[in-house]
Amino acid sequence: MLHLRHTVVTTLLGCLLLAGCGQNSSVDQEPNDQTAGGAFPVAVTAGNGEVTIPAKPKRIVSLAPTATEMLYAVGAGKQVVAVDELSNYPADAPRTKLSGFKPNAEAVISQSPDLAVLTNDTDGIVAALTKVKIPVLLEPAATTLDETYDQLDDLGKATGHEPEADKVAGDVEAKIDAIVEKTPKPAKPLTYYHELDTTYFSVTSKTFLGQVYGKFGLKNIADAADKKGTGYPQLSAEYVVQANPDLVFLGDTKCCQQSAATVAKRPAWSQLTAVKNGAVVGLDDDIASRWGPRVVELVQAIADAVTKLSQPK
Repeated sequence: MLHLRHTVVTTLLGCLLLAGCGQNSSVDQEPNDQTAGGAFPVAVTAGNGEVTIPAKPKRIVSLAPTATEMLYAVGAGKQVVAVDELSNYPADAPRTKLSGFKPNAEAVISQSPDLAVLTNDTDGIVAALTKVKIPVLLEPAATTLDETYDQLDDLGKATGHEPEADKVAGDVEAKIDAIVEKTPKPAKPLTYYHELDTTYFSVTSKTFLGQVYGKFGLKNIADAADKKGTGYPQLSAEYVVQANPDLVFLGDTKCCQQSAATVAKRPAWSQLTAVKNGAVVGLDDDIASRWGPRVVELVQAIADAVTKLSQPK
């Protein structure tokens, strides 16, 4: 599991180097396929440029857990025929042995898709599928919440569910704003450490996660350690102890069975302010590593932790 976790971290690093996700999608001016969910053909601008989808997709393959969550959230679940091995939400998604980390073009083609959604263009998978005239949307890891809303918009347009996608994006934004608004503001900024795995990989303020934490005015202890500017520096146990964060968020509760109890047993960590104040927060790994609609749950978990520390002792 730790090896897989390293793969996830490496993939996150690679996502930063990909082209930005879709912006300002547009519809063909002469649609010839009118459906209840929109007009086709439709042109969507994704990370791989403008992609034309000739008709409402009936066989969608998703090679990314976040894309799978988004497809179901916008109402396109019934059109999805296969998802990758890590797409574990929702539970009824048709999981297969397809891999998003090491995609196999032939395996995807065997599903006879009329739309494929990917996060990474690994091993030239986009070109391989495009060559056989399968429309592909490349939706890289979001770096801002606005990019999350944009990807929902992309997938809504591409699948004939634009109104539903607009509503989902609007609801997510409204819920996040409401949570942030009602969360108490500490007298002084609280510091935090977000743990990706037990080798102390973390995130900085410029990442998607970092910007979510930033909504609460939290200060990230990993920022000063990101000498290479990747957004995902590898810290050390000593570095975290010296920084002494007010809050510790664990994004490795599933992969690595980490918890407040295991953290307290680490050498010298029992003296951390976060440990002493009961401010070690276990997160759902999946929710903390994806940028789909369930980001609202992550925001609420952060809000709860901040609220707890802000209460009079």
